Amino acid sequence: MDIQQAVRVFDTLSQETRLRAFRLLVKAGPGGLPAGKISEALGTPHNTMSFHLNHLSNSGVVSSRREGRSIIYSANFALTQALLTFVAKDCCSEAFTEVREDAATGDAVIELKACCA
Repeated sequence: MDIQQAVRVFDTLSQETRLRAFRLLVKAGPGGLPAGKISEALGTPHNTMSFHLNHLSNSGVVSSRREGRSIIYSANFALTQALLTFVAKDCCSEAFTEVREDAATGDAVIELKACCA
């Protein structure tokens, strides 16, 4: 991830409703949630939620797909991993942060040692 992409993601997530929706979608996992369920869970009117979900989609933070009459939104986990890696690599020196791939699972592992104390 480059700095411009990170800025776009941080800009998108710097609004409370969008951040709450994103966190809800992360918890929901890859299957995602219908727009109506997100609106209901956050207590946000449908038209307002639609605006925020559209903003999240346009920035690539979430993706959407149609299932019948519903639009299902899912967090973009690859982008989330890239953002977390970007932040971890840049926030602390290499003496305190290690980003590696787990040999058994292929997952990214971010190890933060006690730093910034």
